[in-house]
Parts: sequence; C-alpha cells; structure tokens
Amino acid sequence: MTTLVAWLLGALALLVLLPVLVLFVQVLLACLPMRPLPASQGPRGRLAVLVPAHDEAAVIRSTLASISSQLREGDRLLVVADNCSDDTAALARAAGAEVVERRDELSRGKGYALDHGVRHLAADPPQLVLIIDADCLVGEGAIERLARCCAAAERPVQALYLMRAPAGAGLKVQVAEFAWRVKNLVRPRGWTRLGLPCQLMGAGMAFLWRDLATAELASGHLVEDLKLGLDFCRHGKPPLFCPEAQVSSQFPSSDEGLRSQRTRWEHGHLGVVLADAPKLVASAVVRGNVALLAMSIDLLVPPLALLALALLAVFILCWLGFLLFAVVAPALIATLALLLLVTAVLLAWARFARDQIAFSVLLYAPFYAAKKIPLYVGFLIRRQVEWVRSKRDDQP
Repeated sequence: MTTLVAWLLGALALLVLLPVLVLFVQVLLACLPMRPLPASQGPRGRLAVLVPAHDEAAVIRSTLASISSQLREGDRLLVVADNCSDDTAALARAAGAEVVERRDELSRGKGYALDHGVRHLAADPPQLVLIIDADCLVGEGAIERLARCCAAAERPVQALYLMRAPAGAGLKVQVAEFAWRVKNLVRPRGWTRLGLPCQLMGAGMAFLWRDLATAELASGHLVEDLKLGLDFCRHGKPPLFCPEAQVSSQFPSSDEGLRSQRTRWEHGHLGVVLADAPKLVASAVVRGNVALLAMSIDLLVPPLALLALALLAVFILCWLGFLLFAVVAPALIATLALLLLVTAVLLAWARFARDQIAFSVLLYAPFYAAKKIPLYVGFLIRRQVEWVRSKRDDQP
C-alpha cells in the first residue's frame, strides 16, 4: 500500500514540477539582456494591416488612428466588419479604412473574419500582412518594426501584446494584468533568449503574404492564434518575438465581460493542451523539430492561476501522504515546486512589473486563483467550444 501511494504521489508531484520548472527557467532567462531582432534594411514592400472587428464601434476609431498614422503611401488598412450590428463599418470608412462586411451567423469567430479579409486582399496582394485586433492601440513605430523584422526573417513575427487594467480597476483585474504580463512578455522573452520561438498571441502579428495566403484560417476555434502559430511551426516557420513593437488593449472592467473573456481564452488554451500537446511533443521528438518541441513544452504550462491551484492541491496531498504513510520524496518534490513557483512570480514582478503593479496586489493573487475555480470546474463539466465575443464596458 505504501509503495503504491509513493508512486501515485510521486507521479503527481513530478507532473506539476515540470511546468513550474519551465516557467522558472523562462523567468530566469528573461532577466538576461536580449538583442533586438534584425530588421530589413532595404525596401520593406507594400503591407496591408488587417483588422477583424465585431461590434467595435466604441473603440474602432482610436485603433485605426493608431495604425493609419504609421502607414506609408501604397499601404492598405482593411477592416473586416464581421456580423456587426452597430456602426463599426461606417465609422471605419469615415476613418479612411477600406471596409468589407461579412454576414454569416453560422460561421462565427475571428478565424472566419481573417479568412474573409485574406481572400479580399488576394485580388491585389501585398508583400506583408499585419493583423491587429479592433480593440488594440498600436505603439509608435510598431508597424514599421514588425514589417521589417518579418521581411528580414521571412517568418511570422509577434509583437509584445499587453492587456492593461482600466483606471480604478480592482485587485482582481490588476492580478489579471500581472498574469498576462508574465504570459506575453516574460515567458516569450525567456524562450527568445535561447533562440526559441514564441506562441502567436492574436494581435500584433506580421506575416509574409505567401505564407498567410496558404494558412488554414477559417475556423471558430477559441484560440485561433495559438493554433495558427503551431501550424506555422510545423511547416518550418516558427514565430519570432519582437518586444520592441508593442500593441495594447484593456481588460473589461465589468465582471461579466472579464469572465467571458477569461473563459474563452482559458478553455481554449486547455482544450489545445489536452487535444494537441501530447501529439505535438511526440511529433517534435520524432522529427527532431526543436522549435516545435519548445512551443509544445511552453504550451504545457497552464495559466498561472491554474498552475498555482494544482500545485497547492498536490502539495497538500503529498504532505498528507508523508504524515499518514511516511512517504518523503513526493512531499519534497512538491515543496521544491512550490518554492520555485513563488520565486519565479516574485522575480517576474520585481524585474518586469514593479512599476505597473504594487507588491500588495500579489498578496491578493491566492484569492484571485481561488475565485477562478468555477471556471476550471466548468471546463471539466461543460467547456466552452463556441467563439463568444466579450462584452465591452459600453454595452448594456
């Protein structure tokens, strides 16, 4: 009996130790200096900025203004007004964008909008395509930087995509902002330090036209960006991370909007982990594809709140096993994993979030993780599989 308990608890402890080790290594590497990506010195060619938009009347003008000011003569700004019931299309036209409207209530999701936009561009294809979400603001110089890096590397390039807490946001949203910063800044920066690729993040992405035109975009996948990056990596085009180019958006301040957003992202991520990650790891090992293996291992790191909850549960179980059966090794492994996770979080905050997020916010993090338990239980009972847009703060 004791041997069986030791094996079971040991397996559980090692299962949570692996993603914690990956996170810890990524944070350590992220703290080292990083050289910027090389940029093309010659003419970058014509580019098109593709903006998928679904009922974004409240924010579309500011997004387009941040883009159009960075475009050159001959560049295109295309908005796909996808199943809109508001003035998104009219406002985009008034802002000087080229607009195509798409209506298909059965095929919903960002992937379908992107596919529609790419097929529209095919009549006069550019050399480069950048994808910016309709609720994002593009940092100064980001368009040029992304385009030149993509042209030089001939691979997809991902900008630094940050989500920010709105003014006066509560602790829950501030913790979400920190977790997002760890996921989209710290971890890809660490992998980049080793010359490894990053996941695509959905906004601030640049592609060569010849690559994007042949990609499978038309789907209602909850995390179409994640799937797209893995597809490119399989075909020898692993995405590059370019933190010098930045795009940003804002979390919904309403609980309903935030809950909808997090459910879509995290259920989608976990669905990919369960369905694809083991096959991706096996395929990468068999084919000797280091880039795909790195992306697959990165994919195995769950959202920070889920990782903390899983580790805490295993930690308690392992120490109960020690008290009841004198099983020592699993308890020590779980303790090591907990120490590594706490160290990684503190180091990530001190190096990359100290100026934006007060240390007191981190003290709320355990309560934030506990409040997300229903979200993860919902994944086990009735996971979200259809794309649902997050409610904006301006919507009733």
